[in-house]
Amino acid sequence: MELFQRAESVRLRNRKDKYLIAMDDKDSVTQRRKGSNKDSIWNVEFVEGREDAFRLKSCYGKYLTATNTPFIPGVIGKKVIQADLPEKNYPSVEWEAVRDGFQVRLKSFWGTFLQPNGGLPPWRNSITHEAPNTNRKHEKVLWDIEVVDKRPNLHRRTRSDSTFQRLDLTFIRSNSHSVAFTLVSPKTKAQLGEPQEIS
Repeated sequence: MELFQRAESVRLRNRKDKYLIAMDDKDSVTQRRKGSNKDSIWNVEFVEGREDAFRLKSCYGKYLTATNTPFIPGVIGKKVIQADLPEKNYPSVEWEAVRDGFQVRLKSFWGTFLQPNGGLPPWRNSITHEAPNTNRKHEKVLWDIEVVDKRPNLHRRTRSDSTFQRLDLTFIRSNSHSVAFTLVSPKTKAQLGEPQEIS
């Protein structure tokens, strides 16, 4: 996806406005509302030979990894962790961005999607990967991507790339839909568009 192709580092924010966080144990990941610290920033690395695949590297030098281990024995959701890059080319650290309107779903090698969880412990603020089987779960796996550092010297930039580079999107969400409220230039803060409903 072109948004990741132009990014050196990103933050991932879910529908509850919580960020994907790398824990300082250098193993687990979680989610929280405060996204100003370095543990919310993920460096983007492209996978050689795979045009749409990338890796996400935490501030601790570990990679976001979709394991094949159940989060809890007997449940569908599998653990997502930080891990070292395998010596062999093992795609558990590789992700693809599936665009859905102004948001994305992060698809793992297993065909599952990065999912934030809520509820009581141990589910509260946990991160798993699984295949959404309902519309409600489909919405749970949607993420907003915030570009922290842009990749210099792009060899090509499409019109849509330029739009994403110049504009920030501010959303107001309801239970049934999202509304793109303003389109704002980071440099001028000038309002560039009217409210627009996104189905």
